[in-house]
Amino acid sequence: VLQNLSQTPVLRELLKEAKMPGTTVKIESPELSMEPQLIKLDQPGPLTLAVYQFLTEMQETKKGVVTPKELFAQVCKKAIRFKGYQQQDSHELLHYLLNGMRAEE
Repeated sequence: VLQNLSQTPVLRELLKEAKMPGTTVKIESPELSMEPQLIKLDQPGPLTLAVYQFLTEMQETKKGVVTPKELFAQVCKKAIRFKGYQQQDSHELLHYLLNGMRAEE
């Protein structure tokens, strides 16, 4: 899931802009009939910052190994079911990541 998210340029760019409080982001629809939307963002929450930091580290690292410690800690705070290193479905992680970031808006 995280490797796929790291290969989503629109998400990475949006998170890059969102990490600065008070930023206004322009979201354009691929449909020509929709007007572009301007959204003013508040200070991002800890989960959003951890996702940004991790995805950036995945893209920029030269060492080859990236440890998602901070991201894992933030996910566990939002969804305790991930604590304890038990096996979880990847779609559940994606669900909790996206919902957790959305709740921080």
